Amino acid sequence: MDETEFWELVDATREAAEGDPEEQADLLVDRLLALDPEMVLDFARHFEARFNRAYTWDLWGAAWILLDGASDDAFDFFRCWLIGQGREVYEGAVHDPDSLAELLADFDEEIDGDGEELGYAADEAYEQLTGAVAPDLGIPPAASEPLGAPVDLESDRVLAERYPKLWERFRG
Repeated sequence: MDETEFWELVDATREAAEGDPEEQADLLVDRLLALDPEMVLDFARHFEARFNRAYTWDLWGAAWILLDGASDDAFDFFRCWLIGQGREVYEGAVHDPDSLAELLADFDEEIDGDGEELGYAADEAYEQLTGAVAPDLGIPPAASEPLGAPVDLESDRVLAERYPKLWERFRG
């Protein structure tokens, strides 16, 4: 599975789920079950690489604003959700987290921002296909700390200065 096929699966399931991340995860498992186990592992590698790439202070600050606070786990689930939003939103956010103010049409704190189940979709599909736990994906592990300059997540002033568009739209 190449990168284009990965994003096509993500986009197709998001559109079919009408943006509901839990429904998207269920649909993703269904789509992955139609593939052979190696393709499922390829999908998992693409997902994990993007998950790790999004482990940055800049994105954590954006998640903090959108979610009105974000613990370690909440930030993990946010990164899964961000991948589930598709290539344009994901790449835009990784490049410039403040651009999420323009990239997100809507943001409902009740359902958006938490894609925990998306993070398990490939593992679930692989286990159903093979009866075994997915093997090590063979990609470098995530950094132990977020990449980039730390952000004082507790400071409204810092957040408003660093993410002016997000702050104005979601906190202003």
